Amino acid sequence: MRAGRVGVGLVLGYSPCVREIDPALARDFARALGPWFAAHQRDLEWRRTRDPYSIWVSEIMLQQTRVDTVRSYYTDFLRRFPDVGTLAAADEESVLQAWSGLGYYRRARLLHRGARYVHGELGGEVPATAEALRKVPGIGRYTAGAIASIAFDRPEPLVDGNVARVLSRLLDIDDPKHQGADAAVHWGWARAILEAGSPRVLAQALMELGATVCTPQNPRCDECPTRALCSAKAAGRQSLIPAPKKKSASTEHELWAVAIARRGRILMERRPAQGLLASLWCLPLLPRAGGRTRPRPAEIRAATGIQVRTVKGDAEAEPVRHVFSHRVWKLWPCTAAVVGDLEAPPGMMWIAAGERPSGGIPRVTEKILARLGY
Repeated sequence: MRAGRVGVGLVLGYSPCVREIDPALARDFARALGPWFAAHQRDLEWRRTRDPYSIWVSEIMLQQTRVDTVRSYYTDFLRRFPDVGTLAAADEESVLQAWSGLGYYRRARLLHRGARYVHGELGGEVPATAEALRKVPGIGRYTAGAIASIAFDRPEPLVDGNVARVLSRLLDIDDPKHQGADAAVHWGWARAILEAGSPRVLAQALMELGATVCTPQNPRCDECPTRALCSAKAAGRQSLIPAPKKKSASTEHELWAVAIARRGRILMERRPAQGLLASLWCLPLLPRAGGRTRPRPAEIRAATGIQVRTVKGDAEAEPVRHVFSHRVWKLWPCTAAVVGDLEAPPGMMWIAAGERPSGGIPRVTEKILARLGY
């Protein structure tokens, strides 16, 4: 990085790791940001409450998930689990069922584990400080700052990708190593900004600015309340900061999704307790190797312990494609009739069209069931 112009002509020298915090700039930024947020914020359900549990739920749901998607789950989840005690008392299967389709199911398990900790160890009271919040299972640095600042109006910093982008442009940070959400410079500046006004308002305003105005591509600087303070804008570099991240190529996996049929029902199996889609319900999945038109009955028996006949599949059909954060699944549904009148083995169950097992059904399973008419 280099020393550069900040805002209205201020010049700050800073080391390669930490940029000196200017309280006057932080104060001016906060004064511009607060009124803008009051006038332009989106009306989101979790902004209508100061209940720390509800805010906690929203922050966990919002991790790696679009706002519109979360809105379709948040209210129903809180209706089912309205407080820490209710969530703590629920079994994991019920929690996963309520989370079904939202993805990244490890979040649901950690939220459930955290609720049990708060209920059992803290008397059901969600802690008010970031330090205490970080002792709760599943709550990291960002989530702790979000709950402490938004629910309790404490100047505890929170930095996600949106906030890091806003601050990188404000300070014209050109070194990619110090543009990310883990950069110490951002956490120091976020605290200084929150200390310059209402932390509850400013924490949400920082995130909102990054999400709606200071966007990754084509930032709408003319709509930004802090454009006069932005060093990157002054230098004409706002579209260059932060530097684009190199994305590692996702690995592709080709699989058969086998619908084993019996009396108009098909067999579902619970995934292993560890690994991708852990403990969720899916059709049996087999690797699709060698370009064969369908899996062999012997392969299905080896994978499921069930003898089948009359396997039907269309290898030329368009596969069901599902993208995870680090891999892509391409799935070809196929059907197979079971031999005999077999009861469902342990960890499996037969379902009729429109029926779903209790417990989580991942979105990829719903896609395949829809293709099969179930």
